Amino acid sequence: MSKTDLYDAIARTGKALAHGKRLEIVELLAQGERPVQDLAGAVELKLSTASAHLQVLRQAGLVTARSEGTRIFYRLAGDDVATLMTVLCRVADTHQAEVEAARRAYLDHDDIRLVGREELLTSAANGTALVLDVRPSQEYEAGHLPGAVSIPLEELAERLAEIPADTEVVAYCRGRYCVLSYDAVRLLRAHGRNAALLEEGVLEWRSDGVAVTA
Repeated sequence: MSKTDLYDAIARTGKALAHGKRLEIVELLAQGERPVQDLAGAVELKLSTASAHLQVLRQAGLVTARSEGTRIFYRLAGDDVATLMTVLCRVADTHQAEVEAARRAYLDHDDIRLVGREELLTSAANGTALVLDVRPSQEYEAGHLPGAVSIPLEELAERLAEIPADTEVVAYCRGRYCVLSYDAVRLLRAHGRNAALLEEGVLEWRSDGVAVTA
């Protein structure tokens, strides 16, 4: 074995992440274990194509699988995989102008107030902010930020009465590139609510080893 062999072996991890859909899958699995059928639907792929991407991630040791009857469930091999994903995104965002441009065009967040982790924790502890999880309910049940209230984005317009009108709402979702929370903030503000966006999501909390509540 040579040093080249060593680095080639390490490079296989990078190659496994060298596809946008596989990055989406990693972000989804950071929310919790999912069956392959759900993953395929969430990333808008045929079942066979999603399975092929998952096999690449599995062969690189980034995900694990288990069977339950005829269904196969996948999960991240560890929180360090979430860390790898987070670092990759931060480096790309910092050093690739096209990534920043694509992010701004996709999320269009210039008019939205961003809230950091420390501010969120302080506001939540003081009761001056309501932490709103707008992911699908099954993702909330798999793990959520402490004290967060679950109202999936698709139900938010019909459940506004459940949110105190005099409290700032801080919305979050899967990660910093998840559009659900951006749409939630815009919807809340359109209805006259004071709403802000948590600048990170479950992916980043897991990558930093912060426990989520099941």
